[in-house]
Amino acid sequence: MPLLAHIPLPAFARLAGEGVPVVAPADWDGPVLRAGLVNTMADGALEATERQFLRLLAAGAPGCGIELHPCELPEIPRGAAARHHCDAHYRSLAELRAVRPEALIVCGANVTDPDLEHLYYREALAEVIAWAEAEVPLTLFSCLATHAVLHFRHGKRRRQLAAKRWGVFPHRVVAPGHRLVAGMADGLVVPHSRWNDVPADDFAAAGLDVLVVDAADGGVHLAATRDGRRAFMQGHPEYDPVSLLKEHKREVGRFVAGARGDYPEAPAGIVDAGGLAKLARYRDEVLAAGRSRAVAPAYPEAAVAPHLHDAWRRDTERFFGAWLAGRE
Repeated sequence: MPLLAHIPLPAFARLAGEGVPVVAPADWDGPVLRAGLVNTMADGALEATERQFLRLLAAGAPGCGIELHPCELPEIPRGAAARHHCDAHYRSLAELRAVRPEALIVCGANVTDPDLEHLYYREALAEVIAWAEAEVPLTLFSCLATHAVLHFRHGKRRRQLAAKRWGVFPHRVVAPGHRLVAGMADGLVVPHSRWNDVPADDFAAAGLDVLVVDAADGGVHLAATRDGRRAFMQGHPEYDPVSLLKEHKREVGRFVAGARGDYPEAPAGIVDAGGLAKLARYRDEVLAAGRSRAVAPAYPEAAVAPHLHDAWRRDTERFFGAWLAGRE
């Protein structure tokens, strides 16, 4: 359960401040779980992604010390601050392979082009996938990484949705006997943030069990191998409640700057009625400022934050516990 601060990753201090157990390796004499994180998220989400998965690893592996080994793919361009962070704390893929992690998480990235043959870090990601399949006992692929496995290994191409699947949506458990979803019930909610999709039939054709689907459109959130050692997500259950709000803030900023033509409505299901009212008032203020050529008001993140919910956390922690149990 404790996180082992074997490197000076800033996330450890932040999580310790939240009450997550963090200890020095010398102070831990129990079993250790070595986990790799291939973090391909954009600069603004890079460190938040570390924290999100560290929380879930700590919750999902009671009795184990968690030793996280973050890894970057140098093909992904970084700004100065993110480059400094990666240089200071991240391993190369060759170094991660030498660690021989027992569990590996491979993140996605915000790449809207549905054709992964055009993916600018295609070869590096394909190398990660091949290595994980051959040598890592437990793997979890998220979002674009899931699409890449289905494309590169099974010839199943993702398709672009008519509109971005953006928000928190209710889901159904369609394989209740699978160990990864034990204890989960219909109605669980999951955050999504994606333009692309792989249909359930393609997951099944790749030999995967579809476990959880969107209650409205049947889109796959979670699939896995029969033994549960390799799991594939299209949703983002690792997200903090504020993650989608920050995405909305970013998109509103793009609208104000003229980088997009339409005002982005808030992602579905992220706030209660009071939060929706505040976001609606803010939209009216931004549009009024645009009409009068005035400066747009600041995004009301602090005012809306108390209206967020985190209804997916318990099921996500249960899933991580079941996935990590596969190492035993």
